[in-house]
Amino acid sequence: MSSGQEVGEIFGAGKGPATTLLRSPTVIIVAVGLWGMNVALFRLFGIDYAYVLTLDLIKEKEANRKDGSDKIDQESGDMCSTSGSGPTQEKSSKRRGTTAASSSGPGSNSKSHHNQRSKTITSVSADSDITAPKLIIFSLSLLLLLHLSTVMWIDVIGGSTIGAIFAFYSAVILGISIPIPSTAWIRAASSTVFYRAFELINPRCFCLRSGIPRAVPFIDVFFADAMCSLSKVFFDWGMLWHLAWHYPTPVPVELHSIAIPSIAASLPYLIRARQCIIMHTIGSMKNDPKRYQHMLNAIKYSTSLWPLIVSAYQKVVTTEEEKAMCEKILIVLFLINSTYSLAWDIIMDWGMMQNPQNMVPESCAGGSIATVGSKPQSCAHSVLRPRLRFGASSSVGILLIDTVLRYSWLLRFWEKDLFPNADIYILCTQFLEAVRRALWNLLRVEWENIKQTRAKDAEQVEMTEQDPFLPVSAMTMSTRSGSVSKEAKHES
Repeated sequence: MSSGQEVGEIFGAGKGPATTLLRSPTVIIVAVGLWGMNVALFRLFGIDYAYVLTLDLIKEKEANRKDGSDKIDQESGDMCSTSGSGPTQEKSSKRRGTTAASSSGPGSNSKSHHNQRSKTITSVSADSDITAPKLIIFSLSLLLLLHLSTVMWIDVIGGSTIGAIFAFYSAVILGISIPIPSTAWIRAASSTVFYRAFELINPRCFCLRSGIPRAVPFIDVFFADAMCSLSKVFFDWGMLWHLAWHYPTPVPVELHSIAIPSIAASLPYLIRARQCIIMHTIGSMKNDPKRYQHMLNAIKYSTSLWPLIVSAYQKVVTTEEEKAMCEKILIVLFLINSTYSLAWDIIMDWGMMQNPQNMVPESCAGGSIATVGSKPQSCAHSVLRPRLRFGASSSVGILLIDTVLRYSWLLRFWEKDLFPNADIYILCTQFLEAVRRALWNLLRVEWENIKQTRAKDAEQVEMTEQDPFLPVSAMTMSTRSGSVSKEAKHES
C-alpha cells in the first residue's frame, strides 16, 4: 500500500522482460524468503511470534468452550491446530510461549490450564516445524524452478510464456502434493494459508444464535495486511487469466479487460476494510469508547482504492490532456494514502509516538531524559515508546526505511531515466513493498506482544483484587510476576 497503486500494461500480447507473467511468482517467492528473515529475527530477539499470532484464536476457543458452542469450538480448534501465522508458521515455538505464560499465573490451576492449552496447539510432529533456513531454502528452490521452467518451456520446447508460467505453478503444486516427509511442513503451511484465506471471507456473525459478530483475530488482521502488500500480485493474476483467455490474440482494449484485474487488486483492501467495520460494529454494541479507531482504519484502506480506480481509468483514456489530468490526480491520491498510512504505521500499528509531549525538542535535551526504574531513558525510548525489543537503533532504522518506502511511488518521476519500461518499474515497486512489509512485520508483532503482556498483567491484578480468599503464596507469586513484567517493559 506504500508504493503507487498504478496498474501495469495489459493490452497487447503481454510480451516483455518483466511482464505480469513473471512478476507475480517472483514477488511471491521473495515474500516467502523475507518471511524467513522475520522468523529468524523473532527467534533472535526472543519473540514467540506464533503464540502472539494465535493467542486470539486460543481465547476464542476457550470462550466458546465455556459457552458450550460446540460448532464454533470445532472451527476454532481447527484454526488452532493448523496454527496459521501469515504465510508460514513455526509451530514448535508455541510450546515455549504457552509454557512461559503458564509460569506467570497466580496459582497452580492457571499453570495447569496453560499447560493444557500448550498441548492443544502443539500436537504436531517436529518434522512439520517451520524455520528460517527452511523458508529461505524453499524460496531459493522456487526461484530456481521458475528460471528452469521458463527456459525449458520457451527455449527448449518452443512454447509460450503463458505456458511456462502455468508449467511452473503446476510443478509447484505437484511437488508439494507428493507425500514426502521432508516437505510435510510445506503442506502444513499451505493448508494454513488456504484456511486463513477462507476465514477472510467467512461471515463472522451468527444471527440465529447471537446478535454480536465474532471478533476478528489478530492472525487474520496480520494475514490481510500481508495481502494488501501483494495487491499488485492479484492484479497480475487477473492479467494472466485475461492473457490466457485471449491467447494467442492480443487482449482487446475494452473496459472489462482492465476492470476485472483492477477489482482483483482491490480485494485485499476491501477485505481489510470489512474487518475494520466488523470490529467497529462490535465496539458499538459494547459501547467501546475507542471504536472510532476501527472506522478511521477502514478509511485508511479506502484511500488505497482510489489510486487503483484512477489508474485503471487512465489506461483507457485516449487524449493526452485526460492522461495528464489523471496523473495529477494520482499524485494527490498517492500523497494522501502514503501520509495517512505512515502515520497509522507509527502510532497505531507500532504503538510509537503516542505521547505528543515527548515530541518537543526539549524532551531530548542532553541525549537522555527522565529515568525509569534504575535505567536512564534514551531520547529514542522517550519519543517512540519505553520498550523497544529490537533496540533503539534498529527501531529507528526500521521507521526511517518504512518512511522512505511509503513514498516509493515518487520513482515514477524518474521512471524513464531509471527503468527501461513501465513493467520493470512496477516490478521494482513490488519488491520494495515486499521489503517494507517484512520490516513492518517486526514492529507490528512486537507491539502486539507488548499489548498482550499488558492485558495479561491487568487480568492477573484484577483476579487478585476480586478474590480476597486467594492464598498468600499465590498473591505473592502474582505480585512478583507483575513486578517482573513491569520491569521488563522498560528494557531497551
